Amino acid sequence: MKNNRGSLRKAYVSKFFKDNKAAYFMMLATSVLFGVLNLAVAWLIKKLVDNISGLEGALSLGTLTFLTIGLILAVIPLKGLDSLSEPRFMKKAMTQFKNFAFDKLVRKNIATFQSEDSGVYLSMFSNDLTSIEVNYLEKQYMIVFNTVWAAGATVLMILYSPLLAAVAIVLCALPLLASMREGARMKRAEKAVSEKNGEFTASLKDILGGFSVIKSFRAEGAVLRLLEQSSAAVETAKCRRRRIIVLLGMIGGIAGFSAQMGTFLAGAVLAYLGWGITPGILFLFMDLTGAVITVVSQMPELLAGRRAALGLVDKMARTLALNVRDEGKDIPNRLEHGISVRDLHFAYEQGNEVLHDINIEFQAGKSYAIVGNSGSGKSTLLNLLMASHHDYKGTVCFDGAELREVSSKSLYALVSMVEQNVFVFDASVRDNITMFRDFPAADVDRAVELSGLSRLISERGGDYLCGENGKNLSGGEKQRISIARSLLQRSSVLLADEATSALDAETAYQVTGDILKLDGITRIVVTHAFAESLLKQYDGILVLKDGHIVESGRFEDLMDRKGYFYALYTVAQ
Repeated sequence: MKNNRGSLRKAYVSKFFKDNKAAYFMMLATSVLFGVLNLAVAWLIKKLVDNISGLEGALSLGTLTFLTIGLILAVIPLKGLDSLSEPRFMKKAMTQFKNFAFDKLVRKNIATFQSEDSGVYLSMFSNDLTSIEVNYLEKQYMIVFNTVWAAGATVLMILYSPLLAAVAIVLCALPLLASMREGARMKRAEKAVSEKNGEFTASLKDILGGFSVIKSFRAEGAVLRLLEQSSAAVETAKCRRRRIIVLLGMIGGIAGFSAQMGTFLAGAVLAYLGWGITPGILFLFMDLTGAVITVVSQMPELLAGRRAALGLVDKMARTLALNVRDEGKDIPNRLEHGISVRDLHFAYEQGNEVLHDINIEFQAGKSYAIVGNSGSGKSTLLNLLMASHHDYKGTVCFDGAELREVSSKSLYALVSMVEQNVFVFDASVRDNITMFRDFPAADVDRAVELSGLSRLISERGGDYLCGENGKNLSGGEKQRISIARSLLQRSSVLLADEATSALDAETAYQVTGDILKLDGITRIVVTHAFAESLLKQYDGILVLKDGHIVESGRFEDLMDRKGYFYALYTVAQ
């Protein structure tokens, strides 16, 4: 399990550095050089103090002036290098990382994605990505700088006075060890913030999506309480995280004060005893101890943040690896013979079957209607044809290929679905038809004509903006866009699940008529509409009741039998 987690993390982290190593090492080099430069400044201050105090053998004021100007001039190109390397590295690192994560997300199949909580993904691609960028990537610069600065300061102190250096190191190390224990708590706190933020995002998404229902049922108060509870849970988790950060800062502050004062007092004692501690060395130790103090105060938080960010990378890797179905064989994107359903049984919950012993043949190129009362299993059967679940009993075969053995990519090239709620992007009509891909103009024009969108295009143009979720379009226009998408990708099988139930009778009639006119495509339509002129056009009607097929045949035959279909039709008139 640990090895698997490590390999998942490695795959994601590697995207930060793919074809990006030059900018990364340039960024690290500037961190190291800035650390060295700070050490040089501390050394120069020591030499200036020795000169001012009249110490024998001290560097001349002219030499010190020359060295000071040299250090100032060295900062200019170093700052320029830093301004080029870090932004370039960060841009490419985050772009590649997000693109890799997006690719993993879109590899999920429709069914498994619908069964997961979208709020987790919204939080992951907002809150978590920001935390990873800040705590893992941006703070690498500070971690390297602090490490070089502290290590160099320690070496320099040892060179000038090993005894005083030992005192300073001990005074700084004890609080550092204590603060490192808080790193694990920081990781857990960051994870808790991520989880609570995901729950809040999901609640907010539900409220925005169901706003009209909330208002209609006057449920504002109850919904507001739920949102407030979820928001409070987020803020509580963030409060716990802040407490740990404050504690880390407090430990660093105590360490800083005690180390600096302790080092100063120890240095004063050694100077008084004549152990070679000059005023310059004392000033040097005060400056260098400050460097180590900075590390003590900052490093625990930096390292804890880094660990927390890597924990979020692990979480993202595990979540995006779930329910990805890449395996399976490819099949032709053209249905030649038909779809065969044999001895099909299915239950969402064990012991509660929804479909019972379904046996049916859908011949290629023909049209079929599935009818029945609510809860009869119509949509479930259609969703199974779209591979929504693989734990059914029996077989579902496309031209003899069992659905469970077919790759998702291959299936989606063969089959497309028109649903009741069509999602339309806030983009042009043409982009919504093509789904932002390039198609020959003749193919797009054909799809527009066959789907009944010609009037919309001629009146408003292909660049007409649809608005958020298609708010500038009618229900019928959105359904026709969905049909055009299927035609454009030349799907051989078109499934329609109550596609017209939200439309007025006239528009529903027109859209259903458009679907039935699509020659050469196998059409399977779940419908609640019992218009005789439409029902007569289907090659077959499948009648479901309580998960069983109770009748099947053409409209005229079913009416002559005067059975269950006859009763449904009569009641609907």
